[in-house]
Amino acid sequence: MTATTPELPNLDDDTGVADGAAELLELVAAYRKLNRAQRRRISLGATTEIRTVLAGVERDMALKRSPGSMSAILTDGKEMQAKHLDLIDRVFRDIARGIPRKVLITMPPRHGKSRRAARWAPLWYLSRHPDHRVMIASYSADLADDHGRWIRDAIKGYGDQVGLYLHAGSKAANRFDLADADGNRLDGGLVTAGVGGGLTGKGAHLAVVDDPIKDAADAESPTMRRRLWDWWTSVLNTRIEPGGSILVIQTRWHEQDLAGRLLAGEDASDWTILDLPAIADSEDDALGREIGAPLWPLRYGRKALAKIRRAVGERVWWSLYQQKPRPLEGGVWKWPWITDNRLTPMQFRGVDLTRIIVAVDTAGGSDDVNDETGLWAGGRDAKGHSYVLADRSGRMGADTWGHATCRLAIELTADAIVVESNFGGDMAKQIIKQAWKDLEATGETKGMLMPAIIEVHAKQGKRLRAEPIAQLYAQGLVHHVGEFPRLEGQLVTWIPGMDSPDRMDAAVHGLTELADPAAASVSSGSYSDQRLAGRR
Repeated sequence: MTATTPELPNLDDDTGVADGAAELLELVAAYRKLNRAQRRRISLGATTEIRTVLAGVERDMALKRSPGSMSAILTDGKEMQAKHLDLIDRVFRDIARGIPRKVLITMPPRHGKSRRAARWAPLWYLSRHPDHRVMIASYSADLADDHGRWIRDAIKGYGDQVGLYLHAGSKAANRFDLADADGNRLDGGLVTAGVGGGLTGKGAHLAVVDDPIKDAADAESPTMRRRLWDWWTSVLNTRIEPGGSILVIQTRWHEQDLAGRLLAGEDASDWTILDLPAIADSEDDALGREIGAPLWPLRYGRKALAKIRRAVGERVWWSLYQQKPRPLEGGVWKWPWITDNRLTPMQFRGVDLTRIIVAVDTAGGSDDVNDETGLWAGGRDAKGHSYVLADRSGRMGADTWGHATCRLAIELTADAIVVESNFGGDMAKQIIKQAWKDLEATGETKGMLMPAIIEVHAKQGKRLRAEPIAQLYAQGLVHHVGEFPRLEGQLVTWIPGMDSPDRMDAAVHGLTELADPAAASVSSGSYSDQRLAGRR
């Protein structure tokens, strides 16, 4: 035997079996530590009998690897797998390794979240820790009991394969204890409850809260939201064992649903957030998807999701499917103003622009790494129509956003950069100038004149600044060239009194400049250096 390739004993006769049994157990333990390529090499060179032994070892390893791997083995590959379900598996693997976690996963309906997170994953976790207790809670006791019943029945059916057994005196769907192979009671088990119900008895090493909100009616009810939060703080959180973990997995229904309260809470930084919209709308997507990519393309492709979107309407789409709930009514922007006037890049090819500008709204305050910097670009034609060309907003510090702003201006040959100067006075202007010099020194400007820097100080209230631009949308004078999901989400969800959405602010600044009849768009003569020459 070598360190990487153990030699297995000869089991071709009875003597070999007797003499090699102890050695075989030792070598199997060594085999489990090898990587896949090494194990495959050993299997290819082994005898038929040894191969049979190794197949059993491989199966056992697969059962222990992850919830998804266990489900695939036990259902002969019938259980559906997907990248977003693998993400849930990784969370449970961390928890099973003893890493305490608080995880919030938001994702759309019918994407397998409950089956994986509230059924297969707890079953797998208990197989790894039969001495631990699991709690499962859902919006109703019936649904929670269904999860418990499924897990209990799975233990009855697969118990010998996964090493789990029910105690003879405790087999209820909503509460059962585990036993060892001889029937002796273990400390581990499972309890289920509906939101608002009791969770008396022993504490939990793992709590899974799956779909805590039943429907839109409950989500819109302040009483039901308060009832859920009270249960969360006074019941569930008091039952978690020291070093225990909590997983909340839900579809977003309302800004102040359980996920919304957690995200706005004092301990928000303690939570790992896995936001999984049906259509990727962020460059920092949890799965690394490109913007516009579906979450589960094999089951719900772009066409299927587009059909769902038309059927459920924009409000339901953005809440349940994109995980960005918005007020029922009262917003300044309306969806049809955006969707009815959208242009494809192909349709835009025939448009001649008289002006192109970049607008930047820097993250306010001293802790700018925690807020987004709004970075927007747009243009205007001779007929007074404006076009949204880019939204490059994101979390950027001062050492980043200046260069990003200048690079976007170079990419689109912008004639001006609009920057809000509320925070930092003249600092924002100086950051842009220095960034341009840096890019000029490396040749990235390609001889292009530096765009004019137009500083704006937002003295007016947000409603006074936003409403005129919203009216331009209402009149069909603003066209989005392509889709900008996060910007559009901010526009239609914003109502007066809400905190500043940075993408929207940058867009409002930019469109205000483009719409100003006294701005440089009136004639190329407004710039003495003729930077607008050639634009109509």
